Amino acid sequence: MYKTLDDFIKYLSAKRTGSSQTADAYYRDIARFIDFLNTRNIKDFNDVGKDDSLDYISLLRSGKISRGKISNSTYSRNLSSLRSFYKYLIIINKADHNPFSQFKKIHVEKNLPDVLTFEQVEKILYSFDLSKPIELRDRVIVEMIYACGLRISELCNLKLSQLDHNELLVRIIGKGNKERIVPYYPGLEKLINQYLNEFRSIYAKETCEYLFVSIRGDKMSPRSIQIMLEEVRIRCGLLVNLHPHMLRHSFATHLLDNGTDLRAVQELLGHENLSTTQIYTHLTFDRLKKAVASSHPHSKKQ
Repeated sequence: MYKTLDDFIKYLSAKRTGSSQTADAYYRDIARFIDFLNTRNIKDFNDVGKDDSLDYISLLRSGKISRGKISNSTYSRNLSSLRSFYKYLIIINKADHNPFSQFKKIHVEKNLPDVLTFEQVEKILYSFDLSKPIELRDRVIVEMIYACGLRISELCNLKLSQLDHNELLVRIIGKGNKERIVPYYPGLEKLINQYLNEFRSIYAKETCEYLFVSIRGDKMSPRSIQIMLEEVRIRCGLLVNLHPHMLRHSFATHLLDNGTDLRAVQELLGHENLSTTQIYTHLTFDRLKKAVASSHPHSKKQ
């Protein structure tokens, strides 16, 4: 049964469905379900009936087979994992029904992402001492995430060959190996060239093809960037949880605040569905409402 699970994960990878993190989550969800089947001595996925799936979901939601009670979002992901797995089993003729089709998804309200103000971004960017090579590198990393709306994985995996210095474009390989082209501005190009000359040319190993490198000459790890951002947060006295995705959220929100078309932002972020990008419009509207409530001369009149 676990061999079938391995084949399913390879199938997802071949179809380029979701990220590696999604595949890992699906594997854990389905492996837990297989463990449950083993306790019932069920050796064939096609032998799982409605009662079995109902018992499994009940145990899952109660926390008896997981590390405590699970959230609605985790439940919804588990349900998606199991439904997708059974769709695959039906395709390969290892099942003729989907015992999880009887369950309804729980609508999960998406929390609005935290974003920085433009003034906070400016404070962060100008906190780096560019005369120090390592701070120069860190400034370019932070500005590149904010200027291009990069995910942390996209930044760490960015190669020298993906930069077009003539057209000021960066070719990004995003989730599911999907490619997008994002422009950047001359000021960032100047900083990139300074970084290449004053840091990367000194520290990078000859075999390293990645743009951002550590002092050991290897590509930067997500963890090292997260640690750097925490140091920046403390240095700037910011009372926020500064993380790479907050810079990406800020990129999208600031573009929309300044009149950028929603579909353009969708393309720049690499979102497959417009609905994913629309969360930023809610955030922008929320900011506008607060601005009107606090500043409009008639807002406090009853």
